[in-house]
Amino acid sequence: MKIAVTGAFSYSGKFITKRLLERGEEVITLTGHPNRPDPFGGKVRVYPLDFDEASMTRSLQGVDVLVNTYWVRFDKGENTQPRAVENTRKLVNAAKAAGVKRMVHISITNPSADSHLPYFWGKAANEKAVIESGMSYAILRPTVLVGYEDILVNNIAYLLRRFPFFLLPGDGSYKLQPVHVDDLAALAVEGVYRTDNYIIDAVGPDIFTFKELVQLVGEKIGTQRPLIPVPPRLALLAAQFLSLFVSDVILTPEEVDGLMAGLLVSKEPPLGKIRLADWLEENKHKVGAHYASEIEKHYKFNVIARRAQPDEAISS
Repeated sequence: MKIAVTGAFSYSGKFITKRLLERGEEVITLTGHPNRPDPFGGKVRVYPLDFDEASMTRSLQGVDVLVNTYWVRFDKGENTQPRAVENTRKLVNAAKAAGVKRMVHISITNPSADSHLPYFWGKAANEKAVIESGMSYAILRPTVLVGYEDILVNNIAYLLRRFPFFLLPGDGSYKLQPVHVDDLAALAVEGVYRTDNYIIDAVGPDIFTFKELVQLVGEKIGTQRPLIPVPPRLALLAAQFLSLFVSDVILTPEEVDGLMAGLLVSKEPPLGKIRLADWLEENKHKVGAHYASEIEKHYKFNVIARRAQPDEAISS
């Protein structure tokens, strides 16, 4: 088959692409980061993820399956979550016009059109566009991704390594169910080869309270700190202050609201196999050694690309 993966050089897309190449498939990518380092040595042909339907339709000609990982974690400039919904609709339209037969779409647990959180209502809108496209589909709903290059666990470890205490938004009793990025990739690749329409939660085998998660990270990296419960807004203010020093967005109000509302836990049996404690034990010397910047990861290459190609629209 010929398979297109959005963001094949980025995070989850990279793990999905690796598995597809190992199966001998032809993989192309649509990316808003054409200058991002290519981990596959030129094996993946690159096309722009420019959200011009005609352009994307041409790029997707001959593609059998589209694997879509595109989204934005937070609003920055013109890259907003409502715009990401519109961009996803354009991508779906382009895939349909190009004759793509199937779509594997990465969503989020507990999306809802009625949610007050743009992340969750936006993901619900994207799912609706995929379902109504007429293409066959597999929709995967992960929670928080962990693993090599992850944001949440790495940056918890980063803060624990460098500060004498850790602030918990609220009492830390709210739960989350992280999933390893390679488990998500395995489920996405399975979705490529199946032909039935389905929606599944892609979650790991462990459910933690947020406090338990932070304690586990501290235990594994050998840097346990006092965990201090504070009002959520105070924790956000502290995160915003620290964000100034790392030139990033450490935490958003939406993320706190979604976490404390229990939206990052599934009611379905877990499909992921990799346990967080095992992964942390294997990577305890690397986790948190460096800060993982969302802005650097998703916007640095846009700046480079704009300088090189000033007339081309580049999006996250």
